[in-house]
Amino acid sequence: MIPTYELYGEDEPASARFWVHCETIPARSSQYHWEIGLHRHVHFFQILLVTGGSGDALFGSEIVRFEPCAVLTIPPAINHGFRFSPDIDGHVLTFLASRLPVRPGEPNQLGAFLQSPRVTQLDDNHADSGLIRESLRRLCQEWQDRRGGRTLLLEAYLATALTLTARLAGQEAGDAETTDENDRRMEALTAMMHREVRNHRAASFYAKALGISPTHLNRVVKNKAGVSTQDLLMRRLLEEAQRELLFTPGSIQEVAFRLGFADPAYFSRFFTRQTGTTPRAWRLREQQRLSPRASGDAVTGSS
Repeated sequence: MIPTYELYGEDEPASARFWVHCETIPARSSQYHWEIGLHRHVHFFQILLVTGGSGDALFGSEIVRFEPCAVLTIPPAINHGFRFSPDIDGHVLTFLASRLPVRPGEPNQLGAFLQSPRVTQLDDNHADSGLIRESLRRLCQEWQDRRGGRTLLLEAYLATALTLTARLAGQEAGDAETTDENDRRMEALTAMMHREVRNHRAASFYAKALGISPTHLNRVVKNKAGVSTQDLLMRRLLEEAQRELLFTPGSIQEVAFRLGFADPAYFSRFFTRQTGTTPRAWRLREQQRLSPRASGDAVTGSS
């Protein structure tokens, strides 16, 4: 049976302590003779920045070799392990998956990239490689320094590193689809949905902004995301509602108003229809699972 950990080798729920955690690769792997057995994390997304040494990543039954400099990305619930050389160097960054800039599997380049485990080599001749390394390094430094305003910086560094890594991985793979017109439309749609989610815009609003008909937009969304435009809008609104319920204080009524619902009862019906449970019951269940300390902006943790 594949063991499930929050942090490797720890049984205590890490979600009770942090939404981001950083440590060096040697700090933990040296305790296990440089070999991390096959395991998984249910709620956490991991990034390894390898700056020295080498090793093998085990993604299920697949073995992928890596050498410096490289970025390894592992989504939640993926069985994985590592064999490191004794001179390994770099950092392990662990994030609560709900705090990623986009969810794995979202219909855009970054969502597709985050959906599967990857090893992305950083080419020193590529301008973005240095920025990726520096963003992850600064993220770890901000986490360690615990200065004011770090939550915004941590989120910005994370978004920068992941977006540039996804772009670099797409270029390495020669993925022509990432540059076609429909991909650009989906990226623009995703950005607009993020800005307008609380305004409850109709599908026709987004189609007009993109310069195409609602029918054409629906075909693009179905082709890229497998659902209708309306279903995608409802999914995005639900994700925002879940984020509000879990990570912000206030009553269900206050959450409903912040999300643009004039009638809290309608918000409750919408949420129940989408999830099969009421907002209050969902919030209580998730808070019990993740601990109230994980629902704030405090960023704490230990090695």
